[in-house]
Amino acid sequence: MSTSEASAGNALSPAPIMELASAFMQSRALLTACELDLFTAVGGRERSSGEVARMLQTDERATDRLMNVLCALGLLAKSDGRFRNTPPAARFLVRGTPESLAGLMHWVHLWDSWGTLTAAVRKGGSVCARPAGEQAEAWHTAFIAAMHWRACRHAPGVVASLDLAGVSRVLDVGGGSGAYAMEFVRAKTGASAVIFDLPAVLPLTASYVKEAGLSARVALVAGDYDRDPLGDGFDLVLLSAILHSNSPEGNRELIRKAAAALTPSGQLVIQEFIVDEDRTSPPFAALFALNMLVGTTAGDTYTESEVRRWMAQAGLSGVTRKDTPFGTSLIVGRKGWNETTNDR
Repeated sequence: MSTSEASAGNALSPAPIMELASAFMQSRALLTACELDLFTAVGGRERSSGEVARMLQTDERATDRLMNVLCALGLLAKSDGRFRNTPPAARFLVRGTPESLAGLMHWVHLWDSWGTLTAAVRKGGSVCARPAGEQAEAWHTAFIAAMHWRACRHAPGVVASLDLAGVSRVLDVGGGSGAYAMEFVRAKTGASAVIFDLPAVLPLTASYVKEAGLSARVALVAGDYDRDPLGDGFDLVLLSAILHSNSPEGNRELIRKAAAALTPSGQLVIQEFIVDEDRTSPPFAALFALNMLVGTTAGDTYTESEVRRWMAQAGLSGVTRKDTPFGTSLIVGRKGWNETTNDR
């Protein structure tokens, strides 16, 4: 070993590794507080841990220790033995506030699935039991709430970045809360949209669409995109955050069906966490592959070249990519596109 190598070795510290290994402790404290709805219990007042424990029907000593940790994390403040929400907690973590992060309950559920990562790596796929009954209903409600929160913040920018000339009928496959479908009809006068999703999801979708006052322009169709036809005559088909739930074979077939649903000059818009060709970056896309490993039968994150190949096999061309400011990429392919003249 050279002198320079020895010096470099002495400069190394295990501290960053230990910080990474223990990071789950902070996450779990936050998620437990959210699961208990602790920040809502504190509300806009100063409360003792005993008061909060009685409101939540939890153990007083344990609640006190949790609240002390939340102070250390900057989410609560403590004075003379009483606690209050800090501004970030009051703004984002109290249920019912305009910017409440209601979707954090989805992360509570992800905690359970990520706890099976070792077993999933050994097996090569998810080992999680699928939720059923009331548990499934709670899972769907939390998941759709999380996706809605994110989509409402991203949809305006995504839709504004697309070419909507000639688009009057949109299909949103696996549209969840309908945030994207609703943004399309807001952005384009006279346009209508169809949200295609599972029967268990559509009652939630209907509530979001009704709340937005767009039920007359946004239709709901129940179905399973793996088994059912998607319809036809659409100027634009959106697959937003869909491919990562499927196997490569499943995506090839889904993109074929989506292309078949387009008008002769229609466009397919895919939004995904695209991973680089070596699959090590961006970091979130690489991590998201593990999220799919623990939570789905065959899901993954995919490369641009994989998506382009599936689109070409479906007869789409003129494929373009545009990265968004929030970590996703839009890959757009068209029917009837002349590669030489860029004419449709």
